[in-house]
Amino acid sequence: MRRTLVSALLLSTAWIAAPAQAQTSTDPALAEWNVPWEESRPRDPYVAPDGRVWFVGQRSHYAAVLDPETGDMRRYELPDGAGPHNLVVDDDGIVWYTGNLVGNIGRLDPSNGEIVTYPMPDDRARDPHTLVFDHDGDMWFTVQGGNYIGKFWKETGDVRLVEAPTAPGRGGRMGSVRPYGIEVDSQNRPWIALFGTNLIGTVDPESFALRTFELPEGARPRRLGITSDDTVWYVDYARGFLGRLDPESGDVREFAMPGGEGSRPYGMAIDDDDRVWFVETGLQPNRFIGFDPANEDFFSISDVESGGGTIRHMYFDAETNTIWFGADSNTVGRAVLPPRRKRVS
Repeated sequence: MRRTLVSALLLSTAWIAAPAQAQTSTDPALAEWNVPWEESRPRDPYVAPDGRVWFVGQRSHYAAVLDPETGDMRRYELPDGAGPHNLVVDDDGIVWYTGNLVGNIGRLDPSNGEIVTYPMPDDRARDPHTLVFDHDGDMWFTVQGGNYIGKFWKETGDVRLVEAPTAPGRGGRMGSVRPYGIEVDSQNRPWIALFGTNLIGTVDPESFALRTFELPEGARPRRLGITSDDTVWYVDYARGFLGRLDPESGDVREFAMPGGEGSRPYGMAIDDDDRVWFVETGLQPNRFIGFDPANEDFFSISDVESGGGTIRHMYFDAETNTIWFGADSNTVGRAVLPPRRKRVS
């Protein structure tokens, strides 16, 4: 592992759209903050225990934190060429990120700026992609090009890799199935969108055995989410569908996107009312969509004020009933969701 210290830069930024009351009872209130570091691709926001919002600058190799109350942003430089793709924040306020261009997972301590990096145990696992916590506070992650699903233990820095299957690529050669979005269900099992093919996978947390479920021909699941009954929902980026996978039977149902086959659904989150939220990125401006599994209808469609470019990942914060997202329009955004229908304990 490698340790380094970084300096931090504090800046203030402005709203693109001030928070407002939702237009109707079913629409979220959307607002965005301009990120002052141009074309840095801010992405994958995550709400820390103190209520501040962390995100990475994929193109400019930084992690940053936004204070939603003041609009202030503080930037932390990461090691050269890190290419951070995603981050999460643990209960102690420690920031964990994927060094997508350098084959490691990084630990940033905001109290002193110290960074520790943990290299992958196999050079083929060259591009750690998306991290998610399990129920024990450790992390599962995807390795898109390298074709792995990984488990990371934060106390020891140990990594265990599970090789994903391969699929035909260019010229008919077998290649990565591109493990991409990842979430953990109530049984502490990770579920993975295998974006390079029409499969969703899950790994047994005890045996580390990988099981896959086949989706309709041509489907390309990019992100997924899990409702409270452990049903797996996914967005089909290639064909323009929202999909529902029953993990017990393997049955799949599909719902055509409001924006059609070119809608390119991408960033996705599920709230604690089991409503499914996602963004159609094939349309400009991007459209923030709500789907109700109980009624099987798309009940909310809202344009993203900045246009969005491409919104790639979203995070639901139960404490504030909000979804956070980063946009290629160089903004960090927040959706204040409509009121919950059921009591949240």
